[in-house]
Amino acid sequence: MWRVVLILSVLAVFAPLDSHAVDPSGYGQAGGEFDVKISRVPAGELAAAKALQPPFQPTPEILQEGKEIFLGRGTCFQCHGPEGKGDGGAAKVLPIQPRNFTNPKFNKVRTPGEMMWVLKNGSMGQSGKVPGTGMLPIVGQFLSEEDGWKVLLYERSLGEVK
Repeated sequence: MWRVVLILSVLAVFAPLDSHAVDPSGYGQAGGEFDVKISRVPAGELAAAKALQPPFQPTPEILQEGKEIFLGRGTCFQCHGPEGKGDGGAAKVLPIQPRNFTNPKFNKVRTPGEMMWVLKNGSMGQSGKVPGTGMLPIVGQFLSEEDGWKVLLYERSLGEVK
């Protein structure tokens, strides 16, 4: 039941795309996601977010736990897809495609701390640079901070160049 509420909440929070500081057209990547170079964190909080570091290393065990959270109780796969490509079932009803974590460019410009900020605060257009994506705050609502770190380390592993 809470998954239905979560998806309906995502749909209810969208402002018209033309009400933001930057027109979203032209900022999409090939897959429809927004430019990975544009942070979702407001400028006044960016330095602190970038400084945040995971409390543990991405060991195979941690990545496996992160994958289980991503595919299970975290429900990340609903929007980001089972392989993290931003093509989950719920993505079809979102005006902006969810992040494609398999894009290696993402890891080069976004830090784990910025990702944690989004997991804690959502991505509702707080920076004024891009429209809200519908990413709700997950850490503190549905997941613990420890689980948030595990899932974001797993997400980052999807974009590693092998």
